[in-house]
Amino acid sequence: MQTVQHSEQTLKTALTSKNPTLVSQYEKLDAGERRLLNKAFKPDNDLFGPITLHSESDWIISHPEAPQDFEEFFSDPSGKAPSPEKRSIYIQCIGSLGNTRIIRHILRFLKKKKPRDAFCIVGITMIDLYPRDSWNFVFGQASLTDGVGIFSFARYGSDFYSSHYEGKVKELQRVSSSDYSIFDNYYVPEVTSILLLHSCKTLTHEIGHIFGLRHCQWLACLMQGSYHLEEADWCPLNLCPICLCKLQCAVGFNIIDRYQALVRWIDDESANSPGLSRGHSWEDHVNLPKSVEAFKEWKEWIIRCLAVVQK
Repeated sequence: MQTVQHSEQTLKTALTSKNPTLVSQYEKLDAGERRLLNKAFKPDNDLFGPITLHSESDWIISHPEAPQDFEEFFSDPSGKAPSPEKRSIYIQCIGSLGNTRIIRHILRFLKKKKPRDAFCIVGITMIDLYPRDSWNFVFGQASLTDGVGIFSFARYGSDFYSSHYEGKVKELQRVSSSDYSIFDNYYVPEVTSILLLHSCKTLTHEIGHIFGLRHCQWLACLMQGSYHLEEADWCPLNLCPICLCKLQCAVGFNIIDRYQALVRWIDDESANSPGLSRGHSWEDHVNLPKSVEAFKEWKEWIIRCLAVVQK
């Protein structure tokens, strides 16, 4: 096992940049926020560790990419940010979609159905997804330009490798762009704590791409690329300070408010209706059971971050 180690100066520059305007902007942040973010380049910190490499098949080795620091993110003309007119994130369950599993077909469909006030619309499905028929599966894919994405939680289900798995593509069907039946009878697996954790990682990672965040190569981070399920498991649910600054720049939020809201979400177990039928209509309002056992370690990490910010 190896780690990707950057010098303190490299990490500091990636976070604050050498641009005087951006340095001044960083220095105007709340003192507590800066205290937390500065942990990025403190070698003895216990909140933000280096990226660990486990094998030659890890994403950072097999898919070399140029790293994106904060200044590059800030200066990117293609970067996306919500506006007063387009500030909603829509999440759409997808059932059969003509039983296609090819990503470009689904993204094209979602683009047509994107509401006027949507910053982005993301589809979630239990169908295995492929960029092309001849390619390996992917967990998801997003289009920054179009503000659409599609993500599969198929391989997160405990029964995926069973011959009785209900999310498999059967025979192809053609549907018109006005046919909403594709939202019917979507497959809902047993909603476990681990499935919820994996799904949250995939969904927030891909939405991060829609905001313009590229794969992180600085520290252990939600925005690391992952080539297989085991590697996705190794990635944390939290953003590193550099990627957190990028998201803060795009969305605008107070870190204390954000972390407190995340703790409240973990603590809120009110959505716990255990009885679910196998088929649902897109018009149904379904309260899925919310099991947060797998989030306890992350909650403890957030509380430690809040202690630093509120010191």
